Amino acid sequence: MGTAAAAHLPVMRERVLELLAPALDPPEAVLVDATLGRAGHASALLAAHPNLSLIGIDTDATAIEESRQLLTSFSTRVTLVQAVYDELPQILADMGLATVQGVLFDLGVSSPQLDDPGRGFAYSQDAPLDMRMNQAGAVTAADVLNTYPADQLAKVLRDYGEERYARRIADAIIRERTRGPLASTARLAQIVRDSIPAPARRTGGNPAKRTFQALRIEVNGELDALHRALPAALDAIAVGGRIVTLAYHSLEDRAVKRELAARSADTTPPGLPVSLDQALPQFAQLTRGAERPSPAELAANPRAAPARLRAAERIRAAA
Repeated sequence: MGTAAAAHLPVMRERVLELLAPALDPPEAVLVDATLGRAGHASALLAAHPNLSLIGIDTDATAIEESRQLLTSFSTRVTLVQAVYDELPQILADMGLATVQGVLFDLGVSSPQLDDPGRGFAYSQDAPLDMRMNQAGAVTAADVLNTYPADQLAKVLRDYGEERYARRIADAIIRERTRGPLASTARLAQIVRDSIPAPARRTGGNPAKRTFQALRIEVNGELDALHRALPAALDAIAVGGRIVTLAYHSLEDRAVKRELAARSADTTPPGLPVSLDQALPQFAQLTRGAERPSPAELAANPRAAPARLRAAERIRAAA
């Protein structure tokens, strides 16, 4: 969830507001902010649409409580739920809603989570190896590092971090933990650095970033949840409603791209003279590829750099 560290400005805020606006103008419109964070996008959207109701979802109890305070002036129009976003169908059912007019996903880890040294998300400061978005979660990054066998650990680093040197890093972790349990982010970052050949360390930023990304995804089950949540969110959007997603690494963006492409395609079998009604596209994509932050935004908020924005509008009800 991209939020500027100092001013808490949400990533690509004006573009998000612009894309969602047509869907949120009708009376009694409902928006699901599936990754509430510290309510940066949510507060801007509620201010822009006086009749909008918002359902804010976040797995982080701290984010929910801070957002409750930040959204006090909109409290009559806001429902906050601590949950993983793949629980969206049950949340809507509990509220008696069959459809909504908008869904926003601002994926990944938020700046307040990165900046909290106790959470262990950042390799830039020493902290316990935690990385749980939900602090009640059973598994920490330390659990993964200290219990997974080498093959499983390498697979996590390769699949979720796209780490070229996954096996070397996994083997180094296994060797290191024979001396004692891994407990700190600084120790892990140094192990990763020492495992990667010097020429590869000179490009691509901090060599630990892919390992930290992979562990965070594994600890929080992020990609599995996203693969369940995206179809559920699209199913819930009413005709004329819109979805906007902000992804921060290629694995997230690939999942979004694939799902939007599938819903925007005519699936009539080849050779038929006309398109079948039930095979016509349900969505129209509103962005050409993935949009990126402007140079001005990057200057103000360097953490926005990886952001990739995609959006689509439902143009036809499901068959």
